[in-house]
Amino acid sequence: MEYVPRERVNILTAVLSVVSLAIVFAAAGGRIPSSTVPIAPDWVLESIPLLNALISAAAIGTITVGWRAIRRGNVDRHRLAMVTSFVLFAAFLTFYLYRLVATGGPQPFPGPETIKQFVYYPILAIHIFLAIVCVPLVYYALLLAGAYPIDELYRTNHARVGRIAASLWLISFSLGIVVYVLLHVVY
Repeated sequence: MEYVPRERVNILTAVLSVVSLAIVFAAAGGRIPSSTVPIAPDWVLESIPLLNALISAAAIGTITVGWRAIRRGNVDRHRLAMVTSFVLFAAFLTFYLYRLVATGGPQPFPGPETIKQFVYYPILAIHIFLAIVCVPLVYYALLLAGAYPIDELYRTNHARVGRIAASLWLISFSLGIVVYVLLHVVY
């Protein structure tokens, strides 16, 4: 059963990627006024980083389950795990963007300047770069999966792009947890 018209996969990937990344960059750059989101108590805003670290850990688990499932030929389990991973990512992004907009942008690194320059910034840069690269790859893999029946999906780039997306996604989620630990646990 075709959920996405095959001829629309590339254009939908491009449109969804551009819109998603534009929203993230606008929120991170303080371009979205805090008045556009409902006001939350401080305890809610303060709990979002921990919640997102937990969501990231859960996503690492579901991506791993999905990867193992497809290597064992269990397509149904793979599909469930990868859709769950995407839902977790969407939840993460929703909370992350809400907090960014509500607080007016990213928070400064509270630790020593040396750690900030030689540890925090490089980890954050790689995390952000991989997250940006993952967006179109994940959309493309998911849209292909929705556009082709399983027996035809093997003739597309779904597996190749999916492997790359899953690898980068795992690294990005892992580095996101490291960023959380540096910002909220260590300092």
